[in-house]
Amino acid sequence: MAHTDRTDHTMRRVLRREIAGTFGLLTDEHDFRAMRRYRSFTFHDHAAYLRQVEALLRTRAAQGTHTTLALFDPEEYAAFCTAAGLDADAPASRARFTAELAAHGPTVPYEGQSLADLLPALVDEAVRQATWEYTSSLLARLGSCSTCGEDLGRAAFSRATRLLRRVLETAPPGSRHLVCSVSGHSEDTLVSALLVDQEIDGAPHIDEAEALEFTSVLALGLATHSPGGLVMRVSPPSGPDRIHGWRLRGYGLEPLTAAEVFDAYCTDIETGDLISPESNVDYCAPPDLGEDSLPPGHHH
Repeated sequence: MAHTDRTDHTMRRVLRREIAGTFGLLTDEHDFRAMRRYRSFTFHDHAAYLRQVEALLRTRAAQGTHTTLALFDPEEYAAFCTAAGLDADAPASRARFTAELAAHGPTVPYEGQSLADLLPALVDEAVRQATWEYTSSLLARLGSCSTCGEDLGRAAFSRATRLLRRVLETAPPGSRHLVCSVSGHSEDTLVSALLVDQEIDGAPHIDEAEALEFTSVLALGLATHSPGGLVMRVSPPSGPDRIHGWRLRGYGLEPLTAAEVFDAYCTDIETGDLISPESNVDYCAPPDLGEDSLPPGHHH
């Protein structure tokens, strides 16, 4: 009987390593204080909470257990409990909400990083998903073209995809960091960044989630003819970095001259004062996108 118990315990320990887990993390002091209103949430100090989380992650990793982190939002949690008829002051409800986050929300895997590195990555992932959802909803509301009946949002996304492909195809060799900014009808400006690393064989390595968000922001600017721009910084294997830029104009990208790129990078946007240019950086006119030019006829 004792042998059977030890065997069962060993088997359960082995099976435990097969179970992936998700932890809903309270990343800032404000959200942490909001959760303290629940008596079942027994932590009192955010810094101590983060230390315990990091220790738990290290322990699980040492046991061979995979863990992902999700961004735990107290307001979303309260709304979830109300909609599902759950007691918000219960650990089981928090676990159920975290399971929903794992299925539909932004997450990052724990791979031995420090929590100081994981926190900004998790926040960035949440912002990226929120930006994609926001731009996607705006593109969907554009409806169809009154002339040809084509879905305007889908057409703009396809156009943005082709433009991004041409920008990357014509770029000089090296790692590329792109930033697209689009001004909306309000004072808010949508900003999306895309990092494109170059593999040894010369093929670009792109994060699909980043590319999707970036393309959506560019598509929204094209579809709504909003003011905006696209900047690309190329870091070659040797030599100075090169910075290129385009402004959103009509349904496409208009190249900036080298002087305009220099002015954009060397002017404080708030005060208008000049900023010293970076060392070992060339401000350049962008490569010709060539075949990207739209043919004559109807365009959105």
